[in-house]
Amino acid sequence: MNLLPAHSETLVSILSKEEVLGHLIRVTREVNFLDARTQGDPKIHFNGLIGQEGFRISRVVKRGDSFLPLITGQVESTARGSIIFLNYRLFPATVFFLVFWTVVLLAFTGFYFFGHQNISYGCICLGLAILNYVLCVIFFQRQVKASRSVFHELINLEMKGKE
Repeated sequence: MNLLPAHSETLVSILSKEEVLGHLIRVTREVNFLDARTQGDPKIHFNGLIGQEGFRISRVVKRGDSFLPLITGQVESTARGSIIFLNYRLFPATVFFLVFWTVVLLAFTGFYFFGHQNISYGCICLGLAILNYVLCVIFFQRQVKASRSVFHELINLEMKGKE
């Protein structure tokens, strides 16, 4: 398990760069929450943008999840296929709230330890800061595992069609 809420991996595929990006385009849509017609398509597995060199996507979910990873990737051509570089990280808003609450709880910890000499309240605040961070890492890793399995399944399905 990583100590930071981030994950990266490199995949080697027999598919060409164009095939990988083309397949991702077929299963990805741009997010438009105001248009109900674009939601609910069972063929769509990701929200995001696919470009010529890479992509920024996240897994489609029915309910909002603060710890859903943003997947940024680059695809590079090789003589026998392609290499896919993937980075999973928290969305910027989630990082903001994680840092905000960690700083607030650590400030209260310092206030109670040094300002009021109240060790029990200081320990409670420090424990809450640590618990907040540990839960964030655990929930993020759980969502990374789910997103990785969907991504790997889609790449493998495309490869099975090539055989």
